[in-house]
Amino acid sequence: MTKAEFVEKIFSKANLSSKAQAEAALDATIATIADALKSGDSVVFTGFGSFKVAERAARKGRNPRSGEELVIPATKVVKFTPGKMLKDAVK
Repeated sequence: MTKAEFVEKIFSKANLSSKAQAEAALDATIATIADALKSGDSVVFTGFGSFKVAERAARKGRNPRSGEELVIPATKVVKFTPGKMLKDAVK
């Protein structure tokens, strides 16, 4: 599903007066989640799931072309854990 298709679904299900409002709501939601994660908070939607930032340790890797070993630096990644309601809906 593309962003445009998702905005269309939000527009029809939320009975908004325009697709621009639906897109603004989606953009605000995504920005709010990103801001919370950036500041170190986790975001929890009961039943749906939770987003959190995790540390990925530095590790050794290999360049697939040359076979040369290299060190992949430590980084932060976003992890999503689905909630029970979402898991049950997908079954």
